[in-house]
Amino acid sequence: MKICLSVTNDVVTDQRVYKIAHSLTKFTTDITVIGRKRRKSFPIDKKGIYIKRFLLLFNKGPLFYVEYNIRLFFFLLCNNFDILVANDLDTLPANYLAARCKKVKLVYDSHEYFTEVPELVQRSFIRKTWERIEKWILPNINYSYTVCNSIAGIYNKKYGINMQTIRNFPYCFDYSEKDLKINHSQEKMILYQGSVNKGRGLELVIQSIKYIENAKFHIVGDGDIIEQLKQFVTEYKLENKVVFAGRLPINELSEYTKRADLGISLEEKLGLNYYYALPNKLFDYIKAGVPVLVSDFPEMGLLVKKYDIGITTLSTNPKEIAKIIKFMVTDSQSIQKWQKNLQKAASELCWEKEEIKLLNLYEQIISPL
Repeated sequence: MKICLSVTNDVVTDQRVYKIAHSLTKFTTDITVIGRKRRKSFPIDKKGIYIKRFLLLFNKGPLFYVEYNIRLFFFLLCNNFDILVANDLDTLPANYLAARCKKVKLVYDSHEYFTEVPELVQRSFIRKTWERIEKWILPNINYSYTVCNSIAGIYNKKYGINMQTIRNFPYCFDYSEKDLKINHSQEKMILYQGSVNKGRGLELVIQSIKYIENAKFHIVGDGDIIEQLKQFVTEYKLENKVVFAGRLPINELSEYTKRADLGISLEEKLGLNYYYALPNKLFDYIKAGVPVLVSDFPEMGLLVKKYDIGITTLSTNPKEIAKIIKFMVTDSQSIQKWQKNLQKAASELCWEKEEIKLLNLYEQIISPL
């Protein structure tokens, strides 16, 4: 049996796709993952999984999506697969058409509420185009899953489908006493990791950091507004308070995360995708034993309050955010409580437990084959 997963990124930092591909090796050793290769893409070696990355002429805008889906369609058409897995709406057209032509099974993995991402919310024509594609294909898909209950509920109500929830938890991690640490003397490390795009609350934290002594804000990742943020830092004369670490390979990123005193996920409500987000970085912070400051939105807020692993807020006032951050990195009693609770959260929110749902779903898909 052959399974092919496709995604429009370069695969290197896509932990969800790699984890799912690795889990599917329990059914077959013939797994292919398709992405794209960019000039700054890191080399990739995922043992036991064949990686195919397209080198494209266009790397953004409508022509990118058209070119990628054409390349993907013909690749799928010219190769034999039993199951096609489309990751997000931007890979779905090619997968859907190829699955129809080849008469093979199609699975849809929605990493986000695609038509509600900030980049589309203010661009009505492009947004409506993707909504038409979604409306055309989704009702015809028998097997699908997404990253949180809120997004699954929206799709199920909207299209009358049975989309399941497979959350993007990290692999389990064993804590020891040395991981329960309080940083009394060293410079405090405030961390944001992930895509550096619009609506992530990064400008707010940059403005806040100037009110916090003995602390630096580390931004790990890359994205559409990285140069804009660097200019923003220069204008506010905060070059000695903000660190741009760039993109890091997954193994280096996990070590970087462990050094942090506080993890940030202050998404803005720019569309329902961010409002219902359950970001990968939140689980990475939890795994690393790092208390979190997050937006008080339905999915993030509920999880942080349930495990009591940090603070939630809706404030957009830099001085108020600075006050919260100061408290979170200096109050020893709270830090000890959060770090103890993070151990419990990490033991429960791990991929080894979540993948059981994934494997049960694929058993249903595979059994008639």
